[in-house]
Formats: sequence, C-alpha cells, structure tokens
Amino acid sequence: MGAKRILQVFTIMNRGGAESMIMNYYRNIDRTKVQFDFLVHRKEKAAFDDEIESLGGKIYKFGPINPLFPKKYYEELRDFFREHTEYSVVHSHLNTFSCFPLKIAKEFNIQIRIAHAHIAMEKLALKSILTQKESWTDIAKQIIKLQLKKRIHKHTTHHFSCGNKAGEWLFGNDTSFRTMNNAIDSEKFRYNPVIADSYRKKNQIGNEIVLGHVGRFDSQKNHTFLLQIFEALLKINPNYRLVLIGDGHLRSKLENETKHLSIYDKVKFLGVRTDIPELYQMMDVFVFPSLYEGLPVTLIEAQAAGLKVLASDTITEEVRLSDLIQFISLKESPALWAKKIVDLDITKRKDTKYLIVDGDYDIVSNALKAQEFYLQQKNN
Repeated sequence: MGAKRILQVFTIMNRGGAESMIMNYYRNIDRTKVQFDFLVHRKEKAAFDDEIESLGGKIYKFGPINPLFPKKYYEELRDFFREHTEYSVVHSHLNTFSCFPLKIAKEFNIQIRIAHAHIAMEKLALKSILTQKESWTDIAKQIIKLQLKKRIHKHTTHHFSCGNKAGEWLFGNDTSFRTMNNAIDSEKFRYNPVIADSYRKKNQIGNEIVLGHVGRFDSQKNHTFLLQIFEALLKINPNYRLVLIGDGHLRSKLENETKHLSIYDKVKFLGVRTDIPELYQMMDVFVFPSLYEGLPVTLIEAQAAGLKVLASDTITEEVRLSDLIQFISLKESPALWAKKIVDLDITKRKDTKYLIVDGDYDIVSNALKAQEFYLQQKNN
C-alpha cells in the first residue's frame, strides 16, 4: 500500500522558521509510513527542494496567490486536485492565506484540512501608521490578513498552532487547537566548545563578545532597532561583534544603515546558511527584538545551544524553557537593551540539551506524535 502521503502547503521552502520546523519533522518521521509532499507558491528553486526530493517528497509549484483576485488560482488548484486524488490530508502553513487552498480542498471533499498558525501579529496597524515602524505596503498586507482571518473556520477540519499565542490570534480565544511544537534536534545544537573555537577562528573573531541573530531581513524582525542596540553597546564597550544570519529584501538597506551608524566593520552579514547549529556555538548572546512572532524556533535553538537570550516582550512566554532568556519591552531605549547585554554573565555556558528534552521540544518524541496523528486519520 505504501506510505500515506500528506500535502504540506507553503509559500516557498526556504530556511524560514515554519519551513525549518516542518523539515525537522520530515527528517524524523518514519517515511515508510508517512510521506510529505509540498505544494508551494513560488516557481523558483528553494533551499530545501533538493533535500525534500532526496527524502522521497514531491514538490508542486504554483504562482503567488492574489488575495484580491483568487479566481485563477482556484482554477489551477481544482485541476491539481482532479489529477491528484491520493491526498486525504492537506496541511496548510500559510496562516491567514490558508483559507484559499483549504477552500478548494473542501470542494474536493478532502477529509482532513488543517490550518496551522505560525505567527501572532500584534495590533500594529494604527501604531505603525503613527510611528512609521512599518511601510504602507506592510500595513496594507496586515489589513488584508485581518480580513482573511475571518474565513479560516469555513474550510478547516483541524486547527494546529506552534503555541497558544499564535493559535488564539488566528483561530480566536474560543476555538480549540492542537499544539505542534516547533521541535528541534537538540543534539545538533548542544554546546560544544571545540566547535565554538573553530568557528570563531573561521570567521576571524578573536576574544570579542559575539551577538547573534537568525532571521530573514523583513520589517517584522526589527533589524533596524537591533542595529541601534548594537551602536549603543559599542559606546559602552567596543569589544563586541554582531553576526546576522539570513537574507531578505531589506538586506541592502540594513548594510547601508550599518555604514550610516559607523558600525559596518563590526557587523558580519553571513547570509542564508546550512551550518546554523555550528554558528550558534560561536555566539555569546542571542538578541531577538521582533515586533511580533508566533513561537520562534530560533529561540528554542539558542537555548539549546546554551546562549543567553534577550527578546522582545511581544513574544510568548511559552518559549521560556530555561532561565537563559529575558524579555524586554520594545518601548525601552536601545541604550537600556545595550546595558542589559553588558550586565549578562556569559562566563558559565553549559550543556542545556536536557532542558529542551524536558520541555518537550526535542524532535524525536514530537515527530512520533505527528506521525500518529496523520496515521489515525482514515483515508477517504
């Protein structure tokens, strides 16, 4: 009979948080019993495409969804489901945009239709307009998402979330949902001083204190504020470096901002990387001032690596698996964030893998739970 095939729906399988999370599950499920295929909404090749195909998965590439004029997309998706009758489970990770593929999945009587919440947007629209923290394009996108959110319930059979905050945002306080933890392979991230030393040498870092951040260059991640924190930090102590891992449409703007702030020589832009577990080893502090998140897997990874973490208080407390993490308000000044960093004791880094396992964020047990869920759902 073969493995049960699950259709995972994403925008594009690059190294984002949700994409990395589902790949962790994919690597660790029993693929003789459950196999993932991917329906994506970008035509270009993505970072995980080769690995997906090597694991036995299929990738179906559509164009972007136009939320104002979805008729063409609907027709393409109807053609797809007429041809592909093997799917009894569609698991969509498009947040509010999940209403589009799940609507057509419902038309075709696909039995299990999962909307998965990965983000919890703050009520930022008015604040963003007044403070200009986000562009008009970003604000318009948020307004559209708020409208689409109302349609999710019409087309779903199951609600999944990375945590309480994201689930309540997408589905509402009165709707139950299943938490699928942003689990990681904690063994890969556990602190290793030999790797730490090797990577510091590889990146020409001596005895400097390394601040790190992992995330796409997007307004949500608040990199501009991070650079302001770093500028304030160097005024207190010049013996710091900032390492930024990721890429995105704001990269060139942020590179220019480092020049404007006269901190360019102290900032390393490392781009999209496959060796992120090793890069965590060379960091001393992980700084994460996002405007909003769901339950960011990067903060689980950072704690698994034994890093001290400073994060914005917009992020759910569920991510606190240890006393390594502190939350700070974005209303506080960059100078106060910098002072908090200076005050951290980074001399006693230790192996924290057990905290991840005890907190139920290790991938081995979580992949087994997901596998059991998929297998329990009867085929049409």
